Amino acid sequence: MKGPNLIEPTDGAIVGEARRGGFLAKVRYVVLLVLVMAVAFFGGFAAFASYVAALTTPADPEPADAIIVLTGGQARIDAAVALLKSGKGERLLISGVHPSADRDDLAEATGGDQTLFACCVDIGYDALDTVGNAEESAQWITSHGYRSAILVTNNYHMPRSLLEMGRLVGDTRLDPYPVVNSDLSDWRWLSQPDARRILFTEYLKYIASFAGLSPRVDPQHFTGARAAP
Repeated sequence: MKGPNLIEPTDGAIVGEARRGGFLAKVRYVVLLVLVMAVAFFGGFAAFASYVAALTTPADPEPADAIIVLTGGQARIDAAVALLKSGKGERLLISGVHPSADRDDLAEATGGDQTLFACCVDIGYDALDTVGNAEESAQWITSHGYRSAILVTNNYHMPRSLLEMGRLVGDTRLDPYPVVNSDLSDWRWLSQPDARRILFTEYLKYIASFAGLSPRVDPQHFTGARAAP
């Protein structure tokens, strides 16, 4: 007597089911990986923005051998010249100056102190971006044998500037002097579209710099900073 007619899966069906199970497992893994990366990316942005927002301009910075300011805003140069006048450094490099701007233009824009510019200011015309600023500044630091420098730039630009410059200046101490144009503390940047855009763009650039993906500059491009004539 035959037993009940049981339908058993064929070998092909078993293999097909195993393949579908493997495919779904891979899909779940990819989705999980994307979610983890997204959380890490946006969590990193929140941490970066919070760090930048917490930066403040030092009221009385420790003196250094020199002062470096990266161009990109008049407030940066004004702050650097004020530090030089107050004796916080013996010499100032203005890095990344446009070729059309000469000593007289810079002196006039910062108060017209021609004597100060003639004795204690060097002007770098070669740098076109932050990497170029770092190259130009490192060459200047090395040529003068400085062991410490105050770095002046905007707060949002400070993390990447320190990262790029720190790779090139060896044991030279870099003291950040962030210039703050608007109050971003207490998450105020969330309600400011321009601030969000600048912070996010700078965050992407910082990641690229950290990963070594920023375009490098040919060292032969640099002619060296020149003392204001």
